Amino acid sequence: MQHDLKALLVDATTGFYRSLRYDEGIFYGPVDLGLHLSGRHNSLSIGTGLLAGSIFPGSNRLVFTGFSPAWGGFYISSMGGAGLIFDNLGLNLVSIVGRAPSPSLLYLNRMHGEEIEVETHPVDVGRIWRQGRGGVYALMDYAAERFAHRYAGEPRILVVGPAAEATDCGAIASAPSKDGIVSAVDTWAGRGGLGSKLLREHGIAGIVYGGTFVDEDFRDRRVADEWFKHRYHKKLAAQDFEATVKYRLDPKFNTGGTFGVNYATVGGRLLAFNYNTIYMKESERLGIHEKFIRNHYLKQFNDETIATKSQKTCGEPCSAVCKKMRAEFKKDYEPYQTMGPLCGIFDQRAAERLVHHADMYGFDAISIGGVLSWLMECLSRGELKPTELGVAAVPVFSPEGFRVETDSAHNASLGVDLLDAIIERRGLLDFGEGARKLARRLARERGSSILDSFVHTAFARKGWMVPNQYWTPGVLSPMAINGKYYMEYGSTFLPPRELGRKNAERFRAELILDNLGTCRFHRQWAEEMLPEVVEHLFGMKKAFLESIAVTASRINSRNASVFWEPKRNADFIQTFLQRQRDVEEDHSPVLGDWLDRFERDKHEAALEFWFETLKGIQESLREF
Repeated sequence: MQHDLKALLVDATTGFYRSLRYDEGIFYGPVDLGLHLSGRHNSLSIGTGLLAGSIFPGSNRLVFTGFSPAWGGFYISSMGGAGLIFDNLGLNLVSIVGRAPSPSLLYLNRMHGEEIEVETHPVDVGRIWRQGRGGVYALMDYAAERFAHRYAGEPRILVVGPAAEATDCGAIASAPSKDGIVSAVDTWAGRGGLGSKLLREHGIAGIVYGGTFVDEDFRDRRVADEWFKHRYHKKLAAQDFEATVKYRLDPKFNTGGTFGVNYATVGGRLLAFNYNTIYMKESERLGIHEKFIRNHYLKQFNDETIATKSQKTCGEPCSAVCKKMRAEFKKDYEPYQTMGPLCGIFDQRAAERLVHHADMYGFDAISIGGVLSWLMECLSRGELKPTELGVAAVPVFSPEGFRVETDSAHNASLGVDLLDAIIERRGLLDFGEGARKLARRLARERGSSILDSFVHTAFARKGWMVPNQYWTPGVLSPMAINGKYYMEYGSTFLPPRELGRKNAERFRAELILDNLGTCRFHRQWAEEMLPEVVEHLFGMKKAFLESIAVTASRINSRNASVFWEPKRNADFIQTFLQRQRDVEEDHSPVLGDWLDRFERDKHEAALEFWFETLKGIQESLREF
């Protein structure tokens, strides 16, 4: 098979567009082409991989790239299933430049191979956000009602919410629809704040797209089965079914999905109360896990979602059925962790209320959860007063005497009030230039302890990212892209130089998936098999892998990571090392040496650990 990449460059200022075509071997997917266009136009690019529409499960992710207003560097975010309908446009990528004069919806349609229709429609987005289901859900409903009848099939709708207007961490939301009715199974391109970029830099509040274009997609299952039997001695479907067991139902733990399996196995590595559990004894953490998680939070999930088999897909055929539901509430680990235990919430009803409110506003759920837990700790310690934040209460922020339902509900109510205050910019809560900049300003005015409790990674002057929710040094690594799984996040100790090298390996492996628009939940086979598929279909495995290495190096060349500003980041590392020695019984000399360094001078040891990790990253991601 031969291929080239077909892109559409849309000027939001005028509504004009032009088609671009890139020959094979220059670019291979939405990441490397998006990086090129971002550097040339500072555009926001949206695209699919070469295997979109094919028989390979998970191959229909929609990939978003651009310079992130939150992170401050090039960023990649992706959304499950939304690439399936995008493929019907007969395009690989849409790149948006310019800025619409007023907030607008971008309409894309292609009927029966005809010229693509491109229109921009101004909307009173503030009024729409306040209607019906509110926020992103109201805008999706509005777009469906206004435009769905113009498509031969079901369109897909991407929207942003009030968070994109008020902060730098607005997400992009979508959901499959049927008969013009938008489902409750929402999907997100959340990390990186690219929803804020879409609205604030390009004036686009939503995109409606679909079509009937039919191109050549690989659909020969017998041929694919032969490839898989040669490598795995199993057919494609069987190998994929085995690889995605965690996301469906893992019989070892009698639960499923990221929420179920992670909470069933986290034990003493639990992070709660704005990371204050890192300072507790292992027995205390295990007690919280047993009492509040296993016997309540996780039990509710298992009884209400797993036992009832309330699970859906993201919009494409997939055996993982990873969208674990209760009514309209979708249960993913990290949103229900940052706006769950991290905020002192251990009850599903309370967490549902807070997560849904954040989703309605269109926040990056992980980032805003980290911000809320930080603000709650500042309130609980009296460093910030409720009146200064436009709220009326302080949280219950200790496990001592914690009433799991009552106090969780109280903390969730406070979280909802804080979200409202952030959107309305009450008191001190102006996040227009990001949480890190606000935290630094408050630290200068009120004392450094306010900044020290805000766990995040820093990039360039204003960039910030709340880390993925695992107690392991990899999540705080100085990577060019943080907040995604472009790093080693296993729970074992690695010397920092080696950790940096492992991070680089993960970075390249994840780029294989993202540049082919493939869901990482299928990575157990996809990372090693997809380059083989590229060879079988296009004869370009070697060139493709070389391009991945070059793309990784080019992204890393912009790495402006800043040494950890919060002191709690250093504590996060030190307590992880202590737990590896005391609980996991790792008595290796290199671990002991790092513990000694932290005991002698925590700041100096943290700086050395950070730089050693960076050395491993930099030496591994050089182009030559």
